[in-house]
Amino acid sequence: MLEDRTAAAPPTPWPAAYPEGYAVVDVETTGLARDDRIVSAAVYQLDAQGQVEDQWYTLVNPQRDPGPVWIHGLTSEVLADAPLFQDIAGEFAKRLDGRVLVAHNAAFDWSMIAREYARAGTAAPVRQRLCTIALSKELKLPLPNHKLESLAAHYGVVQQRAHHALDDARVLAEAFRPSLHLAAGAGLRLPLLACQPLTEWSDGPAAAPAYSARVGYQPSYRSGTSGTWRASRKRPACPYPNPGRYAPGGQLKQGMRVAFSGDTSIDRELLEDRAVEAGLHVATSISRLTSVLVTNDPGSPTSKVVKAGSFGTPVIDEAAFVQLLSHVTPAEGGA
Repeated sequence: MLEDRTAAAPPTPWPAAYPEGYAVVDVETTGLARDDRIVSAAVYQLDAQGQVEDQWYTLVNPQRDPGPVWIHGLTSEVLADAPLFQDIAGEFAKRLDGRVLVAHNAAFDWSMIAREYARAGTAAPVRQRLCTIALSKELKLPLPNHKLESLAAHYGVVQQRAHHALDDARVLAEAFRPSLHLAAGAGLRLPLLACQPLTEWSDGPAAAPAYSARVGYQPSYRSGTSGTWRASRKRPACPYPNPGRYAPGGQLKQGMRVAFSGDTSIDRELLEDRAVEAGLHVATSISRLTSVLVTNDPGSPTSKVVKAGSFGTPVIDEAAFVQLLSHVTPAEGGA
């Protein structure tokens, strides 16, 4: 059972419009794209005021290379005897049913879960999600960045096994509860978003050139004899011309120059590799040719943010970028 060291007594009355229950979720995956699969999942069920009702954890056999073993620690050997997603889909659904899905960078977790259910021929019983990054922004918490470890440290929550789904879900549940109470005490409207079933997915990465028009191919990851691997940092030049700046509200296009600034909740190298594999050019600096800057701290005085402001470079946050990676427009005349 979680130890509640930070949350004060719930306000009286509790906001009537608040949800009746939450499912705090964390999934570890083979990557970030629509071809990628879940390798482990955990759920903490919370009641209306954030108290723990139940917890659940499972490994999942992705039926493919496990992806960033150096992040989640789950090798092919460990996952070989794990159940397939369709085998745990029913139990997972029971933990989600009728609750608001809560996750750190919830757009990513929801997209991975929704696509797994689509592959299984059904849909997750979730209607709304809540991102704890968005809630932290609404509460104006004095965090140095938007990593889970920073949110945990703010509330004095000790993280024991980072990138282990069960411990990440525990940490998030323990940090979400005091945030929920702060929001309730202030009468804050929770930043809830609708969860729509997703249908764009494939069963696995296809053999493809180093740059594929379809997000999901993983040429930079290679299995090693030890069963673990790490992405190569040496990348070929982007084969597509720069189509110009990203138009807010539009789609990314192959060849766009993308720069990153500040901390990200998802491992930076994994984000960069997914950008490259989608046909984007990862830039290490900001210039007038930069198409978009990805940062969770647009108000920070970093050199990239300052230059982006001076050049008028569009800025988006990490959650928006992850969503856009699933629908990168092919370059004109490209495959």
